[in-house]
Amino acid sequence: MRLTIRTAVWRSHVAHVASSVTGLVPVVKGNGYGFGRQWLAGVAAELSDTIAVGNVHELDAVPSSVTAVVLTPTLAAPSSSDPILTVGDPAHVDPLSGWGGRVVVKLVSDMRRYGGDIDLVGTARTAGLDVVGVSIHPPLAGSPTGHRDSIISMLGDIDPALPVWVSHLDADAYAALPSTHSYRLRLGTSLWHGDKSALQLSADVLALRAVEAGDLAGYRLGAVPGDGHLVMIGAGTANGVAPLDGGLSPFHYRRTRMDLHEPPHMHTSMGFVAAGTPCPEIGEHVDLQRPLHMTAVDEFTWL
Repeated sequence: MRLTIRTAVWRSHVAHVASSVTGLVPVVKGNGYGFGRQWLAGVAAELSDTIAVGNVHELDAVPSSVTAVVLTPTLAAPSSSDPILTVGDPAHVDPLSGWGGRVVVKLVSDMRRYGGDIDLVGTARTAGLDVVGVSIHPPLAGSPTGHRDSIISMLGDIDPALPVWVSHLDADAYAALPSTHSYRLRLGTSLWHGDKSALQLSADVLALRAVEAGDLAGYRLGAVPGDGHLVMIGAGTANGVAPLDGGLSPFHYRRTRMDLHEPPHMHTSMGFVAAGTPCPEIGEHVDLQRPLHMTAVDEFTWL
C-alpha cells in the first residue's frame, strides 16, 4: 500500500494551521495518522514546544526537545517525571501519589468518557501532583460553535491561573473563547489531514485471473458472480483494509468502485471486474478509500 503526498500542498496546510493557532498542541498518536509516529513527531516538534500522544507506550516517539502530554490516563506511574499525564478520576490519581510529576486534570464533558468534576484538581494537588492545566474534550458530534459554548459554560469553576486544554474547535471557535483564561488547542486530524487533496492512498495490482460465472475462488471458495477477472490487490487486513459500511469495496479504478470478491485478507484483497468493464493491468495502481489513522502504509511517495 502506498501513500502519495503532494508535499508543497501538505506542508502549506500544516504551516497555515500552526501559524493561526496560539497555544497549539499537535497530536501524534496511534499510527501517526498514517505517517508513522516517529516521523510525524519530528514534524510536530517544528510547530510547538508540546506534543500530545495517545498513551504512555507512545512516549518513545517524542523528541527530547519537546514536552510530551499523554492523553489517555494511566494506572501506573511512569519511570520518568518528564511527561505530563492526564487524570480524569480519583482512581487515576492514586497510582501517581508520590510520583510528583505534572498532570492535566480532565473535566467531564458531554462525551462522558474520562473526566471528573473540578474537585479533582484539589485531589491531584493533595496527592503531590503538579496540576498544569485542565482539559475539556467535547465529542465529535455537534458543531465547533456548540463545543465552544459548552466549554464556556464550564469556565466559571476553573481557576483563571490554570490553562484550559481544549479540542474539537475550529480556528474561529477557538479565537472566540473568552479572555478570562488561557488556552491550548489540541489538533490532530484537522492539522495533518485537513487538506485531503494532498493525500492519496493506492495499492498495486499484483495478479489477474480470468473467470467465468459460477467459478469458485478465494479463501472461502465463493462463487464468482459473472464472467470477468479476479484482481489481486497488494493491500489487506495487515494494512487495516476492510470493507466500507454496507460491505462496499474500498477500491476504485478510473473513479469507478471495484467490487470485492470476498473480504480482504492479510496482504491481499481480491477484487472482481465484470467482463466489458475497464480492468487494471498488473503493475497498475488502484485507489483506496480508507481512513489514514486506521491504515498501515507500506511506502510513501512525496511529490
